[in-house]
Amino acid sequence: MQTAINLDEKFSRFSERWSPKIIAQMNDYHFKLVKFEGEFVWHDHKDTDEVFIVIDGEMVIHFRSHDVRVRKGELFVIPKGVEHKTSAKAECRAMLVEAAGTVNTGDAGGEKTAHADVWI
Repeated sequence: MQTAINLDEKFSRFSERWSPKIIAQMNDYHFKLVKFEGEFVWHDHKDTDEVFIVIDGEMVIHFRSHDVRVRKGELFVIPKGVEHKTSAKAECRAMLVEAAGTVNTGDAGGEKTAHADVWI
């Protein structure tokens, strides 16, 4: 890679929600952009932590015992094996940092499961 990655330009390349797109790789980790609105599904990632960095908007990460609000310019790390789901009242744009090959719904599956290897 010889040029900087422009996040706005990458976000402009897709409109679907809940479908993370890979924009870069560092060692065994992917940097992914995602747009979402509404509620996701309860799931966990047994073998890896997951990072959400809010680029625009606001999201809530729900845990069984509490919720964490994450706003534009903030990040949150979800430890491996911790059950969670995300939601946003209005469109939220975020970057995920997670191990390459991580499936967005973990083992939960369902209609919101996205391909884990889509680059833009």
